[in-house]
Amino acid sequence: MLKIGILSDTHGYIPPQLYDFFKNCDEIWHAGDWGDMQTYLQLKAFKPLKTVWGNIDDKDLRMEMPEYTLFKTEELSVLMLHIGGYPGKYSHRCNELIKSSRPDIMVCGHSHILKVMRDKNYGLMHFNPGACGIKGFHSLCTAIRLEIDGKNMRNLEVWEMPKQIRIKEGDLI
Repeated sequence: MLKIGILSDTHGYIPPQLYDFFKNCDEIWHAGDWGDMQTYLQLKAFKPLKTVWGNIDDKDLRMEMPEYTLFKTEELSVLMLHIGGYPGKYSHRCNELIKSSRPDIMVCGHSHILKVMRDKNYGLMHFNPGACGIKGFHSLCTAIRLEIDGKNMRNLEVWEMPKQIRIKEGDLI
């Protein structure tokens, strides 16, 4: 059994409270839009990490990680990419990857909107953890935690916190 933390769209900032939410996770999946190398290195030092780059990530981040990744965890196959869409409204690239790889789980970010839903057409679970950084239109920072045991996913929990906006270093409102 593995405990997985899922986040996206940090845009250069990870709320300190999120580390407590992820403290018992075995690994973390980040679905892109890191924002900067420091944020990536900080999370990579915290827990084992699976990740992809997002549309705002620079060439240095793009050299550290793939555009998309396919991997197996426990007995489930996972597809992760930043711009994926959602069931019935997948991006063209995501749709191609789903058709060719037939994953059990699809993880994406980009929209800043938390969505967890079953895709009955492809028989997969779709996860978009929303955005946990403080840049963007969202009013809540969000992330997901769940357990994967063999072919079973359970105990899904959502972390949320009102977005705090940094005025200058050290000041939050």
